[in-house]
Amino acid sequence: MKSQLAAGGWLRPLPIVWKEGDDAGRTLVRGRLQGGRVIWSEGRGDTIIGCQVRREPPDSTERYTRWINQLAPEQLLTQVFTSHGPTVVMPTWFCSRAWFSHVGPFDEGGQGVPEDLLLFYNHLRKGGGVVRVDRSLVLYRYHPDAATHSVLETTIWTHRVRFLEERVLPHWAAFTIWNAGRQGRRLYRSLSAGAQRKVVAFCDVDENKIRKGFYCYEDSKEAPKPRVPILHFRAARPPFVICVKLDLTGGEFEANLRSLNLQEGRDFLHFS
Repeated sequence: MKSQLAAGGWLRPLPIVWKEGDDAGRTLVRGRLQGGRVIWSEGRGDTIIGCQVRREPPDSTERYTRWINQLAPEQLLTQVFTSHGPTVVMPTWFCSRAWFSHVGPFDEGGQGVPEDLLLFYNHLRKGGGVVRVDRSLVLYRYHPDAATHSVLETTIWTHRVRFLEERVLPHWAAFTIWNAGRQGRRLYRSLSAGAQRKVVAFCDVDENKIRKGFYCYEDSKEAPKPRVPILHFRAARPPFVICVKLDLTGGEFEANLRSLNLQEGRDFLHFS
């Protein structure tokens, strides 16, 4: 992302169109000023400030656009493990010059490197905060030839699993993977051996999976091979790593989760 230094040492986006066609560059100065008031009112110089966006075409990536525009303030930190990536979209980022120098620079490894995700994770590793200005100040254009499509899903998955193991799992003695299907099993197989041993169960709503009773990790080198129980979600115990995609079940999954009266960040995290 091209940027320039603004008065007061703030790093802000240049009002130009990205060469990939991702960003129409309609970032407004008043958005920067409003964001500045937010960060200084909190007394923090270690925060990435973003904003809501308007998508072009309007019907492109509807789920993703709802996600980045509607996350609650606390979810800007709890939902950093999902496949959506940074919880404030990169073309909207503002931060202090000193903080960017501390956590940066962007990884310029070339095509296929998720440079926004890597810098965002490094920002969080160093204790940085995340704030979103709840105004739509950027026109965010979708383009099928955008550079973001050159980043392999497997590359992003590897970084996400590594970050989950680094930031969360050391603090949990045991946990349940919510989804006994393909994504949940993939997460289990991707974990280190130590993290796999912390998985006490899978949970699901699919009666066929629950009736089977367990998942056997056939590729394990252990003998006997690990067998992880599969339970109904109401019979499972938190904390959960949730591998169910949000906003895809007509609200059924979200209602099931709410019915358990759990606290996000403490009792569950989304890894969908």
